[in-house]
Amino acid sequence: MKRHAIILIILLILISLYGCKKKEGAEITPSVTPTTPAATPTAVPTVEPVNHNKEAKSKLTGLWVSKEISNKRPYAIMFNNIKLASPQSGTSEAAILYEALVEGGITRLMGIFEELNETRIGSVRSARHYFVSFADEYDAIYVHYGETTYATKKISALGIDNLSGLTGISETVFYRDKSINAPHNAFATKEGILKGTEIKGYETEYPKDYEGHFTFYEEDTDINSDQKAERVTLKFSGYASPYFIYDSKDKVYGRFQFDTKHIDYNTGEQLTFKNIIVQFVREWDIDINDYQTMDIENTEGSGYYITNGKKTDITWSKNESNRKMRYYDAQGRELTINPGKTYIAVFPDNRTKDVVLSEK
Repeated sequence: MKRHAIILIILLILISLYGCKKKEGAEITPSVTPTTPAATPTAVPTVEPVNHNKEAKSKLTGLWVSKEISNKRPYAIMFNNIKLASPQSGTSEAAILYEALVEGGITRLMGIFEELNETRIGSVRSARHYFVSFADEYDAIYVHYGETTYATKKISALGIDNLSGLTGISETVFYRDKSINAPHNAFATKEGILKGTEIKGYETEYPKDYEGHFTFYEEDTDINSDQKAERVTLKFSGYASPYFIYDSKDKVYGRFQFDTKHIDYNTGEQLTFKNIIVQFVREWDIDINDYQTMDIENTEGSGYYITNGKKTDITWSKNESNRKMRYYDAQGRELTINPGKTYIAVFPDNRTKDVVLSEK
């Protein structure tokens, strides 16, 4: 019996060990975490390079234009700029817009046009000799209705190609809008200007040695400056105090005058500019009629370059005899400006405090 009991105990121990071993070796099914299928890569659209084979950089704006346009001499057109004659027609088409004082505290505008698109341009007013000199910097054909004796002498001295409303081609180039009082009602037309140019036999393309007026960045560039210029006010006089407000979205300056937006009558849109240049000059009365004159024939001076909400100091030099007019940065290098339209204020250098720059 004792032997049987021992054998039974041994058998029970063996059975117990076998059961534990089997339990330890039991297969355990691992839990599986579902995975999200890999996202299909989004195809990146191929950007085709712009073909500029039939284009060239504009000498006036630095923007791409047709080769035909890029080779054409521009027109420099004098614009009336009193409140009674506002808004003017065609000003938004100008690649460059000049402003300077004339007599009586009023200013006059001169647009440099690379291409004429409008049938109503004006009202066109009389020439001033310093505007004649500015026009010559661009080898422009000068368009005006009337002139001072000083302007007549400058036109002759510089050999300026011009279309005057006081000559035999007046009715070809200009017409009178009889709903407006003279002398503020003389307007030019694209067709008339081109016809007048043909009659006068003027060359319509740049000379091969013409170098252009500006150096441009390849693309929009912020200037390295901590001087903000989001609002630019030019207090030419108690009558004329235009100002500009920077639009940070479109990165251009909108022009205001006579306490309202300066618009183009033809389009109803406000004038805007990518660049503003303030060119300080020595200016004084030339006679008892309050006609102005400026030291710009063979001289130099200072100024501001303003773009993208910032301002930097510049210098300039001009040699009228060879049409050279150049701007320079603070390091003395030729100034590089952003591609786009440019406004140039020619401002008395003894009143720099009347150019006010500020945040909005």
